[in-house]
Amino acid sequence: MLNKISAADARKKFANIINRVAYGKESFVLTRRGEALAAIVSMEDLKLLQEIEERMDIEDAWKARNEPGESISWEKLREELDI
Repeated sequence: MLNKISAADARKKFANIINRVAYGKESFVLTRRGEALAAIVSMEDLKLLQEIEERMDIEDAWKARNEPGESISWEKLREELDI
């Protein structure tokens, strides 16, 4: 369940919101002047989002690796990017 709450109201109800997120499996979107600002999600949901992002990164890396064209060594890439 996704709830919206202003940042000001969230400050007043912080302990309650944290309990609802941690134990009630709820999520909150914090707003300021009606615009979404940030989200509070459970650790379980955060881990899931991170796993999804990692899988997407791996898929993108395989796609890039299989693209035709000249390969660039890590050393050359670091030099080009100045890192």
